[in-house]
Amino acid sequence: MGDPRGFIKHGRRDKTLQPVNSRLQNFDEHYNYPSEEKVKTQAARCMDCGVPFCMTGCPLGNLIPEWNDLVYRGQWKQALTALHATNNFPEFTGRVCPAPCETSCVLGINEPPVTIKLHEVSIVDKGFEEGWIRPQPPEQRTGKSVAIIGGGPAGLACAQQLNRAGHKVTVIEKSDRAGGLLMYGIPHYKLWKQRVQRRIDLLVAEGIEFRYSCEVGKDATFDEIKSSFDAVVLATGAEEPRDLPVEGRELKGIHFAMEFLPQQNRACWGDHNIAALHPRQRLINAKGKKVIVIGGGDTGSDCIGTSMRQGATSVFNFELLEHPPAERSPNNPWPQWSRIMRVSTSVEEMHVLGGDVYYEIMTTRFIGRDKNVTGLETVKVKWKDGRPEKIPGSEQIWKCDLVLLAMGFLGPRSELIKQAGCKTDQRSNVVTDPKTRMSTVDGVFAAGDCRRGQSLVVWAISEGREIARCVDEYLTGTESQLPKVRLEFFDY
Repeated sequence: MGDPRGFIKHGRRDKTLQPVNSRLQNFDEHYNYPSEEKVKTQAARCMDCGVPFCMTGCPLGNLIPEWNDLVYRGQWKQALTALHATNNFPEFTGRVCPAPCETSCVLGINEPPVTIKLHEVSIVDKGFEEGWIRPQPPEQRTGKSVAIIGGGPAGLACAQQLNRAGHKVTVIEKSDRAGGLLMYGIPHYKLWKQRVQRRIDLLVAEGIEFRYSCEVGKDATFDEIKSSFDAVVLATGAEEPRDLPVEGRELKGIHFAMEFLPQQNRACWGDHNIAALHPRQRLINAKGKKVIVIGGGDTGSDCIGTSMRQGATSVFNFELLEHPPAERSPNNPWPQWSRIMRVSTSVEEMHVLGGDVYYEIMTTRFIGRDKNVTGLETVKVKWKDGRPEKIPGSEQIWKCDLVLLAMGFLGPRSELIKQAGCKTDQRSNVVTDPKTRMSTVDGVFAAGDCRRGQSLVVWAISEGREIARCVDEYLTGTESQLPKVRLEFFDY
């Protein structure tokens, strides 16, 4: 590396957050990024560690030591080339990925790890600022066509790779914009939606066709799509939300997270009908309401932050699982993903205004009046042999008038998978061949969450890239020149 003693001379200095009261006033991205010189100093902390475990921690196998060194030397354009060699959309992962690479950093064994995510986003942002990122249409076409059902990160990455191989790619998206959770799930303050649209516009300029507001299985049958293309890739995500079927679930004011979050993102766009994606066109807003978010993951955090910015009078968060430890446990050694306590920016905001996260708590019934939810009852639990056991006498009533269910997702839309005729596993995910990534239906592949289950944006991009390589080999009958990506199981 450029400075072999950089990790000794410099401490970790990451991007900073705007003050809570300031960032709650709007939906703008809420980070302050350091200057180029400070980023170069941070890149100097990347050690000449010999075995870069950061690369194995990253599902994309990003060339992290390489572009860290290039940033340190001020060779930003070369760093962008190295970054794009493995990642189609670093402006997304640099903002919303939880950075498993950093928990695998060798320096992180006994010191704060290298600010890898900061360098990633700094490189790509400078690339856009300098005009280095331009459309790259293929020089020639193969005459083969591919339909990709779903315009989330897996579908978009798959589309770009296949287009670069010369195939004609059509992305079929049931919403009125592409991006999937990048566009309609992740809040505007974490990922500015114009950044998503900017990349989609580049894909269009490269020759990829987008067909919007077309739900396969409803607006067009799967057989119609399959007969019109040489191959089909299912990239629908895992959209089936986990429900909470307890007494009072039918009351008004209880909504799934993905009925709530898209509306604020559409409002940030300035859309006229922000409830367009709601199955019953119902408007949901937390202003002036007592909100309880059930589910302590990223989606729950997004519901908290959005509710706070909309003007909720109070927000509380319930999590069924145990409180995570402050440090790695003995059965969670480096370089594994560290399963430790993390406080999201949204939870920090909730704490400042008096809310909290309650662990090992189970909702047992909803309470209402005039068909509207007015509260809920919970009971504390203790985990034993992997199952929660209720603690007698720990029942409690909580007042609320808006409940957001953010308990994860069960799998892809079953009706489309059934119409396609694909075999599924016990978790309802599409079964694919370990080598070809093809489903049990000839010419039909699966990528992303509908294949591996609910996961990270970085895994979706990784899946899209690898499945594109497999589709390319299927269409051409020869070894693909697209890069190979590993898709083995990781516990995150």
